[in-house]
Amino acid sequence: MNTVNHINPRRVKEFPVSVAEQIDHYVYLLLDPATGKPFYVGKGVGNRMFQHEHEALNKPQTKSIKLQQIRRIASTGEAVEYRILRHGLTRAEATEVESAIIDYIGLENLANKQGGYRADKCGLMTVPEIIAQYPAESMEISEPVILIKVNQLWQRNIGPDKLKDITRGVWPLGERRKKAKYAFAVYRGIIRQVYRIRPDSWQKVRVEDSKAKTKDRWRFDCEVAYNMQHYVYKRLPEELLTRGARNPIRYVNCD
Repeated sequence: MNTVNHINPRRVKEFPVSVAEQIDHYVYLLLDPATGKPFYVGKGVGNRMFQHEHEALNKPQTKSIKLQQIRRIASTGEAVEYRILRHGLTRAEATEVESAIIDYIGLENLANKQGGYRADKCGLMTVPEIIAQYPAESMEISEPVILIKVNQLWQRNIGPDKLKDITRGVWPLGERRKKAKYAFAVYRGIIRQVYRIRPDSWQKVRVEDSKAKTKDRWRFDCEVAYNMQHYVYKRLPEELLTRGARNPIRYVNCD
């Protein structure tokens, strides 16, 4: 008789010692029994997988979305379901598998606090995003343009509406802004989108800095410049990448 088939998975709260010693690194899922869907992806060795439930039920002062989900499940009389996705892995292999699964399910659908390892460089991407990861052709800019580096606000798999909203402001801009016809959204030296600035749309915004000092910033209205798409996914010329590298704003042909 296969005794494994008679094990009640809800009563298993740790691996037998022989299993814990042999399973090596593994990637696991915590599932909500009501939906059968995973709400957390993790990696570990030994009994790492079971420690979340122990922490949730025995340390009520510890708070996180993951632990709150476990407590909610327990309050219904149910128990977290476990799945081992891959085992017998090296630590590096487990890290890559965990990252890929988080990408596939989507961080927004999980209680994980952050995306997987190297997700920003090697994670889930569209074809254009993959192309942008590798050396791109540099292109000279001939139009009057504001280059806006969105590095600090960039999100993986950013949507077109979000990118447009980030690009349009607010930014520390001077009088030369009035001569610019286009705004280039730039991330890591690559032009991600080009927008036509509506010339009468400039709006002054008063903001407070970290020292509670009020400063003027600017935002504008815009639309995608479809006649300028030949710039998209091209790399900025080297001189525009190196000069004033920390400044998110550069003017080109706006003198």
